[in-house]
Amino acid sequence: MTTDDEYKQQVLEPARAAGDQPPEDLRVRYRLREPLRPAEVAAAVKEVRQCWRRARGQLKYRKLIDRLEADHRALVPVFDAAAQGDLGPLQSRLRAAQASTARRRVEAKAWLLDAAGALGLLAPADLEGLAKANGVPVTELGELAAGAGIEVREPDPLPVVSPYQAYPRVREALDVLGHRHLPDFVFAGRAGGAMRVLDGFHAPGARLDAAAVAVVTDRWARHARDSSATHADTVLVALKLMIKQGRLDEFVCYDIAARLRERHRRRASERALLRYATADLGVDEQDARRLVFAIGREAGPEGGGGPAARLRELIDAGEVHNAALLAEALLATAPPDAADRDAAVLVAEVRQRVAEATRLHAEAAASPDPDRAWALLGEALRLVPDLPGAEEQQRRLPPRPVPAAHAAVEESAVLVTWSATPSAAGDIDYQVVRSGPEGRGATEIAVTTELGVRDDRPPANVPVTYAVVARRGAAAAAPATAGPVVVRPEPSEVEVFAGDGVVTGRWRCPPAAARTLVARDGDPVLAGKESFRDRDVRNGTTYRYRLSAVYLDAAGREVATPGVWRTATPTAPPRPITDLAVEPDPVEPGRVLATFAAPAHGTAEIVVLGSAPPWPHGAVVPVSEVLRAGRRVATVPVPVHPPREGLRFQAPTGVVLAVTVAGDTAAIGDHQRHVNLPPPRDLLAERRGNVIMVGFDWPPGVAEVQVTCRLPGTGAERTHIVTKAGYDAQGGLRLAAPEGATVDVAVCSTGLAGGDRVSGAPVTATVPGHCLVRYDLYRTGPPWRRGLVVALTPDQSVRLGRLVLVRSPGKVIPQRAADGETIAAWDDLDLTGPTELAVPAVGGRGGSGGPDGPYWLRCFLAHDHQGAELTDPPVRRLRFS
Repeated sequence: MTTDDEYKQQVLEPARAAGDQPPEDLRVRYRLREPLRPAEVAAAVKEVRQCWRRARGQLKYRKLIDRLEADHRALVPVFDAAAQGDLGPLQSRLRAAQASTARRRVEAKAWLLDAAGALGLLAPADLEGLAKANGVPVTELGELAAGAGIEVREPDPLPVVSPYQAYPRVREALDVLGHRHLPDFVFAGRAGGAMRVLDGFHAPGARLDAAAVAVVTDRWARHARDSSATHADTVLVALKLMIKQGRLDEFVCYDIAARLRERHRRRASERALLRYATADLGVDEQDARRLVFAIGREAGPEGGGGPAARLRELIDAGEVHNAALLAEALLATAPPDAADRDAAVLVAEVRQRVAEATRLHAEAAASPDPDRAWALLGEALRLVPDLPGAEEQQRRLPPRPVPAAHAAVEESAVLVTWSATPSAAGDIDYQVVRSGPEGRGATEIAVTTELGVRDDRPPANVPVTYAVVARRGAAAAAPATAGPVVVRPEPSEVEVFAGDGVVTGRWRCPPAAARTLVARDGDPVLAGKESFRDRDVRNGTTYRYRLSAVYLDAAGREVATPGVWRTATPTAPPRPITDLAVEPDPVEPGRVLATFAAPAHGTAEIVVLGSAPPWPHGAVVPVSEVLRAGRRVATVPVPVHPPREGLRFQAPTGVVLAVTVAGDTAAIGDHQRHVNLPPPRDLLAERRGNVIMVGFDWPPGVAEVQVTCRLPGTGAERTHIVTKAGYDAQGGLRLAAPEGATVDVAVCSTGLAGGDRVSGAPVTATVPGHCLVRYDLYRTGPPWRRGLVVALTPDQSVRLGRLVLVRSPGKVIPQRAADGETIAAWDDLDLTGPTELAVPAVGGRGGSGGPDGPYWLRCFLAHDHQGAELTDPPVRRLRFS
């Protein structure tokens, strides 16, 4: 196959089948291959145009080739730019064509769905008509139909003549007996589901044959002879004859089709016919769709629908002018008689529509206003879509020009804006074209419906002018121009660095610039095209530098851009921080205090890293590099003894790195790993006998705490690791401790970091010990003058501020000193060992000054007892009589 034959088969034939509509995709039209290369594009365009010239000799391609050549004239600037290496306009056209193709496919799918209607069926002739009317290849419409679930098939041939001549009598008998159709008469509703009548009769659980008819015959034979039996005989005779002739399926199909045809002649819609076939007649849905589809197509030329059907077909296809010609021919040869009312109505309709469209066409031709003419022609085409010359005249009507356009330079680009055209009729877009001096090098920038576009790649140091053209279809208005403007880009990627008594800079100079001008606070600085080094600066002073690109204009004069500004502060190199210490802040719990030797130069800052710093101690690196590796934390200076400094901050878990910042550089100092373990709050420790109860607010974000119990006198120490779950389950901590010993309790947060256990700052509490003082009571002296002895035995030396002896009559032992009579008291007792205290004249009967009957004696400590606690003797030792 030659190249021409291949191009005809792949491009020209599908385009001719679509109504001589050239392919929108320029890749297909010009056989362009990705990736696009300027030389290959030029060669492909040349080869395809040669193929057009050779194909134009064939009459069937002549109209299509004329359209292709007409479209190509508008594409010449695009392909010229592509041949010169600028593929931007071509790629823009390709993208626009791709978007247009996508829209066209959506519209075509909508046409198909509308044409298929509720049935979801189309005939191949319908598909071809839609393709020609809308300029879409038939194959593409077929693919869209399949994707939309539309079935394309020929209408089923339905019997148009009854195989039984006396069918009207059979129909009348069925109506009298109340049966919907012949199968309903045979089975009387006993069929198990929807029936199928195309391609033979089928119904679930029912077989339409001689046996089924014999059953019905037998049933009616037992029926009383009346008018109903007579009508049943009429139907049975017809069924038996059709069985004998082997045409029973055809007879049933005709019966169903005849009932649908009646509804169709009454102008029932497709949905109504479909509902009638399925719900009322009980036909299977698939067969019902095919039946309604076939009956709807019987009015076409193939079905012999007569002049009315032909006129309706032309009108529905948009060929109203052709319908008018047919109507004139009918009126001249065989005018429709009174019986053909439909044809007469259609003839009148098309003649009226053509007359009105012709009047609008003439009015549009005489109108000086292109917008009004465009609207008149649009109305004429809505009445008569094929009105000769109207569509071509409408395509030649341009919109009104753009009132004004403006071009403004923004850095290295140009922003082009314009006012909308006063024309509102039709689909209007705007073509923006850039041209150099005297109109040379015209390049299409964009085709858009917006009112602005940005040209990101204008030529540098060259006056350029922009033309904005309002377009409506193939017609373009006079251009509105903006400019000329000159784009002179500034230096890019500018970086200025400050060092020790020096400032350096580097940048990228625009290719079209002659040199770069550098000034420091208005004074020129010696600079190369893309760098400078300024040593005439002092440390600690901030300088402003302006970097301007210098261009040569058409007369050879230098023109400097406004420039790019940068600031720099030279400074002495920073010194690293040494002796870093990171500890919990004693003043503000939960914060960290970092102390270190003050650096000689620079400002101390704290950075937190995830791991050890990648730089050695003392290295000087850019601050930006340090901040990429870690996070700078906010700090508060804290007074510390000179020459050390202190910084307070909130530090998360990580490596705390101290850096010294001077200008854009930082010196790497000491670092220390820190684990963020906040201390517990509100520690409370109380003694309850030989158990110490410990409670506190659990620190947030901590899984474990370490509890230490220390006996100061002995140096003994016990440590426990307690989890939050264990703490919550016990409702606190219970620590066993000798009752008489003082205990120091310390609680701190703890955890694992790098496999090692680390702990935070502890909180402490001291629980003093209790000294137990045991006492006993016994009598002394003769019975007539009995005395009492209080024997005290302390565990250790202790001082008692006040000891009282209380006597209480009755049956209840006194619980406090106020429950009885104080009969003796001792102040400031220093007990270093067992001690006896005498109480004279205590008694009842036989004694003096006491109550009669039994009574209780008990000792109590009043105040200032230095942690001492009395232990009572057995209760029997406290009761006297």
